[in-house]
Amino acid sequence: MIRIGLLGASKIAPKAIIHPASDRDDCVIQAVACRDVVRGQAYAAEHNIPHVETSYEALIARDDIDLIYNALPPNRHCELSLLAAQHGKAVLCEKPFAMNADEAKRMVEAAEQAETVLIEAFHYRYHPAFLAFEAIIASGKIGAIEDISGIFDVHIPNRDGELRYLPALGGGALMDLGCYPLHALRTLTRYEPIIIEATNELHADGVALSSWASLSFGDISAVVDCNMGQDAIYDNVIQIIGSKGVAKFTGFVHPSRWNPETGFSIYVEVDGQREVTTLLNSPESWKRSTYSFQLDHVLKVMRGETSPLTGGADAISNMRAIDAILST
Repeated sequence: MIRIGLLGASKIAPKAIIHPASDRDDCVIQAVACRDVVRGQAYAAEHNIPHVETSYEALIARDDIDLIYNALPPNRHCELSLLAAQHGKAVLCEKPFAMNADEAKRMVEAAEQAETVLIEAFHYRYHPAFLAFEAIIASGKIGAIEDISGIFDVHIPNRDGELRYLPALGGGALMDLGCYPLHALRTLTRYEPIIIEATNELHADGVALSSWASLSFGDISAVVDCNMGQDAIYDNVIQIIGSKGVAKFTGFVHPSRWNPETGFSIYVEVDGQREVTTLLNSPESWKRSTYSFQLDHVLKVMRGETSPLTGGADAISNMRAIDAILST
């Protein structure tokens, strides 16, 4: 039985790990850490979590915790991942992995030295729809990739305490949204990007409201675009032009809930022949959430049944690319 501890009484945790864990018999949410004891106790009662800690360090030190889920702001990812490694704990760390590539490198090295599991929570990466799209591209069905683009736009209101508007906590559109298409493009092309040019529209608080970057992945031209401002219209899509055809994945971040009627859409056209896969005509098992498939993967890694698809050198490289775009 894998016992899970939550760092923070976060809004994301119920769908990201609490509900997926409740559907299984090989893991359990054992404790939550919240500095506000009243809020922590209410959160634990709501989600049937047996133990509450008032410090993150105390939760990490518990003997009855095997896996730490860190959904705190990015500025707390590095120090607490280092502490978890010291205590021999596995960590599922929310994206973005760290504040920058230097922090990411420290986190990865600590986990490697401690021989512990450290995985970045790019949940989309584990869904069968993305794995199928990845297989289509890798098969050469649309030929060699010539051009690829990724977009993730969603308006995030600037409410009091909203971390995405606080640079000291790791806010900004690229950190919160653009990290997804950037990661997806790196995964699909199997190259690391060179930043050709980039623009970042800054908010008065200093975070990037939107980011756009022109990149090259080897000989492949690419664009990454993200926007969290008031003018943002919800969209997340990957589009690829190949030497033989085109492929498009709409709703790649949340395939099972992109559209209430059709879910995701994978469109492939080669020689005038079109194939379209949506949630409606996909296998029944694909209707599970990305987070459910992510938990599958994390537990398999912890049992030594597979190697992590995210984290490690991949996490360092993604942060390095984010750093480069934001500094251009």
